[in-house]
Amino acid sequence: MIPVTKTFLPPAEAYMSCLKPAWDNCWITNRGELVQQLEKLLKDYLEVSKILITTNGTLPIQIALKSLNLKGEIITTPFSYVATTSSIVWEGLKPIFVDIDPEYLTIDEKHIEAAITPNTSAILATHVYGNPCNVDAIEKLAQKYQLKVIYDAAHCFGVKFKNSSIFNYGHVATCSFHATKLFHTGEGGALFCNEDSLYETLFYQHNFGHNGPEKFHGVGINAKISELQAAMGLAVFPYINHIIESRKQIVETYYQLLKEKNVTLLKIREGTLWNYAYFPVIFETEEKLLEVKDNMNKVNIFPRRYFYPSLNTISYLNNYQKMVVSESIACRVLCLPLYVGLSNNDIEKICSFI
Repeated sequence: MIPVTKTFLPPAEAYMSCLKPAWDNCWITNRGELVQQLEKLLKDYLEVSKILITTNGTLPIQIALKSLNLKGEIITTPFSYVATTSSIVWEGLKPIFVDIDPEYLTIDEKHIEAAITPNTSAILATHVYGNPCNVDAIEKLAQKYQLKVIYDAAHCFGVKFKNSSIFNYGHVATCSFHATKLFHTGEGGALFCNEDSLYETLFYQHNFGHNGPEKFHGVGINAKISELQAAMGLAVFPYINHIIESRKQIVETYYQLLKEKNVTLLKIREGTLWNYAYFPVIFETEEKLLEVKDNMNKVNIFPRRYFYPSLNTISYLNNYQKMVVSESIACRVLCLPLYVGLSNNDIEKICSFI
């Protein structure tokens, strides 16, 4: 079987070695030694000023929305994983969709201003497939209208834009360390920000609101990552450059084999150091996508329609907003298998169906 992705696992003995301090101390949760060690490693590697790692990648979005005291409407993208939109709804806020750029697939900054109303309090945008939004244009709009900016950067581990970590943009950025990501802790995620006071708020909100064992700053939730998860991150971390380089070689092979095929490939924004997180191809029609996907499935190759459907069409929103580009792309985009160990023979077999 060739799945769309495969979790990178370090040697079992490497994981057990990383876990040993927690085992010896009988301390497996509540920000132990391993969590703090992993945060320090990631802070240095990613070149960020503040990081708070969490137990998954969705809670950071919810905490970001809560920590910024947002009300009313949140401008967002319809082309993302469902967690981007569901987090807005979960926090009692209203998603207002803005369509996407047909080449970069990120929120189309040219249409954001028209969606801003007196009820708008923030922009929540997704760096799609690790491809950055137009962060400069969004920052100008945010300053003009005094809006907060949150970036769902779930796909962006290691991505840089204009020589700076993509996590340094916006009031808050979030990431996922899910098992399917190029860096992972099994389940996990992270929050990033640059302001001391905001970091303090994020910190207490991710830990029930605690201010010491018997006092509370305010309301909070349990988003703490365990030592078991942190140990996995510590075991994976030494391989990160190998993981990215391996994926780069696979992507370059895909480009070679598909450059003259009748599909459209993702355009990476100029100034980006990309991480090769996904390899999407866009077909001319949904019918062609389904034909290719079905034929692959028959021989145990499993690409994924990622992202599908366009989030503005989700039934529980009850306020359908037409998004022409996003709905079209969502019906025609297919992510091809991409993971360490995918062979050239497998890549050639995959491309033969297109």
